[in-house]
Amino acid sequence: MRADRLLNILLHLQAKGKTTARELAEKLEVSERTLHRDMEALSSAGIPIYAERGIGGGWSLSEGYRTNLTGMRREEVLSLLLLQSSRILEDLGRKKDLDSAFLKLMAALPPAYKKDAETARQRIHIDGAGWNQAIRDLPVLPLLQDAVWEDRKVEILYEKEGTVSSRNLEPLGLVAKDTTWYLVARRSREIRIYRISRIREAKLLAERFERPKKFDLSKYWESWLEDFKTRIPQYRVKIRIKSPLELKIRRNPFLKILKVSPAKKGWSEMELDLETLEWAIGSLMRFGSAVEVLQPEELKESILSKAEEILTLYRKG
Repeated sequence: MRADRLLNILLHLQAKGKTTARELAEKLEVSERTLHRDMEALSSAGIPIYAERGIGGGWSLSEGYRTNLTGMRREEVLSLLLLQSSRILEDLGRKKDLDSAFLKLMAALPPAYKKDAETARQRIHIDGAGWNQAIRDLPVLPLLQDAVWEDRKVEILYEKEGTVSSRNLEPLGLVAKDTTWYLVARRSREIRIYRISRIREAKLLAERFERPKKFDLSKYWESWLEDFKTRIPQYRVKIRIKSPLELKIRRNPFLKILKVSPAKKGWSEMELDLETLEWAIGSLMRFGSAVEVLQPEELKESILSKAEEILTLYRKG
């Protein structure tokens, strides 16, 4: 839309200052001829815009012309800048909208706030992605987003435990947990959670559904998450670890610490919940001789057996 483009030109010049026609045309994805017509339209509307020709020239607004953002405190402005999550909006196909919104925000800030805002963006960066590689190929996500907005049913092919089955769902919401997307949907009057990376195909149906009046996506997710945590298996382990490596255990988000005893003679005792025997073996063997398992006995015997298998393999070599 031309009106939206004219507003973007105005706000860009307020935020960035003098800009060449080529730079503006590339940013707005239009020709330079179209851009010149837009500039004429702005000038005709009474906007004090002018062009400087030659090397170092470009389009500018008259000094002092701007639209101030009113009604917002400095702390509120900084909060908006720090809470952006471009990865999530990129997954949803809204990255350009995010860039446009922040351009408008920066353009409308009073001079006293603009310096603080830029300082905050240069000092603090929020990375919403986890350490593991995200599965970014989610071709069904835009379709599911449309279904959620329009209260339309979908038919999906869902893979679980190696089996793919067809399901008709009433999509209620989308949840991004770190680098993973989930669909919250109703099926046969029961609300369930579906991992979107497991949806092999999705089809938007013409049939609409009535959304539950008292359904709250945030509250449902928190409740489901708490219930899910109670169903995760527990495997309590007691270990001795060289004190310098204690911090590495504490920083590992996949190792749940239950108790830590004061260090003695360079060793600390810790109690961990490692969920399963197999996970405990793999998690602790990576520390080699810097960790000694005290309990349970089956874990000690399993690690000893694995160590003997490794010795046998390398001795044969």
